[in-house]
This record gives sequence, C-alpha cells and structure tokens, in this order.
Amino acid sequence: MKRIYLSPPHAGDLERRLLLAAFDSNWIAPVGPDLDAFEREFAEDVGVPCAVALSSGTAALHLALLALGVGRGDRVITSTLTFAATANAIAYVGATPVFVDVSRDTWTIDPDLLNEELESCARSGARVAAVLTVDLYGQCADYDRIEAVCRRHGVLIVEDAAEALGATYHSRSAGAFGACAAFSFNGNKIITTSGGGMLVSHSRTVIDRARHLATQARDVAPHYEHSETGFNYRLSNLLAAIGRAQLTTLDDKVARRRAIRQRYEAELGHLSGIGFLTDAPYGQSNAWLTCITIDPAAFGASSDMVRQHLQDKNIEARPVWKPMHLQPAFRHCHVRGGAVAARVFATGLCLPSGSGMSAADQALVIAAIEEVPRLAAQGCGGGRVARA
Repeated sequence: MKRIYLSPPHAGDLERRLLLAAFDSNWIAPVGPDLDAFEREFAEDVGVPCAVALSSGTAALHLALLALGVGRGDRVITSTLTFAATANAIAYVGATPVFVDVSRDTWTIDPDLLNEELESCARSGARVAAVLTVDLYGQCADYDRIEAVCRRHGVLIVEDAAEALGATYHSRSAGAFGACAAFSFNGNKIITTSGGGMLVSHSRTVIDRARHLATQARDVAPHYEHSETGFNYRLSNLLAAIGRAQLTTLDDKVARRRAIRQRYEAELGHLSGIGFLTDAPYGQSNAWLTCITIDPAAFGASSDMVRQHLQDKNIEARPVWKPMHLQPAFRHCHVRGGAVAARVFATGLCLPSGSGMSAADQALVIAAIEEVPRLAAQGCGGGRVARA
C-alpha cells in the first residue's frame, strides 16, 4: 500500500536544473553565486532588506538571540505551543525560557497573558531580553497587539516564522516583524533545501553579526584569526540553488495547501466533534499543515484513535506539538497559563497537507477519517481503532 506522507518535499525540473548548473559551475563550497542570489531573492519576497542563509531554522534562531546580545541570566518569553527548536535556541545561549499559553482561536501566544507575564517580571525585577513569537502551523501571531505590549515594556521581538513562509499579517509578510525572524527549509516545510534556514532582518547590523558568527567568527586577517567562538552554520551554494527554484513556486505551493485545507473543511467539517485551525481575522495562513481538533464525546473516537487508524492504512498523521511546559526537558521552567495549549495537544491532529498531494490521496484520507466513528462504535475493524 502506497504511503501518504504528512508533508513531503515537492520539487520539479527547475530544482534539478539549477542544482546541476551549480554543480557544473564547481561552486560546491559553502559560498557562491546561488547563495548570494537566494539571500537577495528571499529577502525581497519577505519584504526585508537583509538575509543570511543558514544550515537550519534552529541555527537561525540561535544566531538571532546571539546577535541581539541575549545570554546567561536573561529570560526569553515564548509560546508554550511550539516545536522544541524554539525553546532549545533559548537554552543554547544560556537564557531561561518562560512559556506563555496560546489564544484559543489562533494557537499563537496570547497577548493578554504575555502582558501579564511582562508586568510580573517588571515587578520582580527579572530581566526579559526578548519575546520569541511563534507563527504556528503557518499562522502569524497577532503582531499589532504583541508589538504594543512589547513596546510598553521595552522588550525586543524575535519572530519564529519557521512554519510560516508565504503567510501574511494584514498586508505584511510573515518574517517582517520584530528585530529579526527565522525561517526553516526542512524537508517538510513549504519550500525546502533538504535542510536549511534563513535569518532576515530590517537591520544590516544584526545580519552582519549573524553572518560573522555563522562562519566560525573569523576575523579579517590573512591567516585564521578568531577573537570569539563561532559556528559552522552557513547554507551551501548547492542547496541554495534548490532554494531559489523552490522560491519561484512559493505562491503556487501556498495556494495548493490552502485548497487542500478547504477540501478537508468542506468534507469533514459537517462531522460532529471536528474543528479546524482556520485563518485568524488579521491575516492569511499558508496552511502549512491542516490541523483539526477532535472532541471524542461528540465524534465517537479520540484524535489518537484516528491517528492509529490512518497509520493502519499507511497514512501519516501526527499529534500537534506537545507544549513545552509539558516536556521533561523544560519541566523546570515557568509557564503562565497552559491549559489551552494542553487541550490542543490532547485533541489536535495534523493531516497530510503536502502541496504535491493528489486529489485521490486526499480522498483516501477523508474516507479513512469518516469511517472511524463507525468502527469505534462497532468495536471491530481489525485495526487499532477497536483496541484503543
């Protein structure tokens, strides 16, 4: 039985041609004309003047915090509903993550709770160096409200836009907010370079600092001179060639994922107990992954029963991110709220959403979900639904 993946890479002939052209030019080292062009074209697409291409989105987050001077003894506030890389980057620089719950409708950091946490830190004298927002599953955080809160408290914003390339907040693109923003080009993202990331900013100083640190912090000298610790974080010219090709089809990829989500909504939305993460009123999501919530009492089966049934049919689906305050690695960290994120984790499921997914494959996913309540009610079906 053919495997239907959650969000596989979607590439074509242009990627192959640009990659081979870069190979034939012998620009195989981690620098070259495609790398320069990718940074320039990406920055233009996001609407910022500066960008540096890196080995991962995690590297971009790490360098963002370093470039802004965040370090040991600082606190960085972030959303508890996110992938571990967000919190890991905070730990890399020796700062302390502080987690804040999400808004029920958007699944992004709750501006009111953020304000409460910043006020609490101000009263206690705890230094908050930055707020690291997360544009979750391609949905931008509410930046008008977040910027107002952070401006009132004099705190910088770093945007984790790893999942949000192609999304918009009002008329601005994801990645255009805060002191800088990080993107991921992992194999499951909207566009991919197989692995890679990008740090963007309106500040040339921030990007120049990040670029310096990403190339082993080598000083200007005819020999190898290093005044501080650096990192080997640059993207290769070959992978940048793939990224350039992927970027040309970004709008099509976003449109396709949004159409996939719309079909899921049309064909599953009538089922009792099924809800969807939909666009916030302030912007347009890139629908990176279609995320549903399942009320087991109303639907007749839990989200994990659905996931297991899909797995039995060789269809990949995954729970939404487990909140950071529930992760063993961060159990010592403070959290404000957390019940909303915990509920989303308990009931949420990410469905196959790749831009290359065929209509026939999506029909298989929909049919499999529709049959779960019946199988669960009958206590049969031979699969794990009956055993859950």
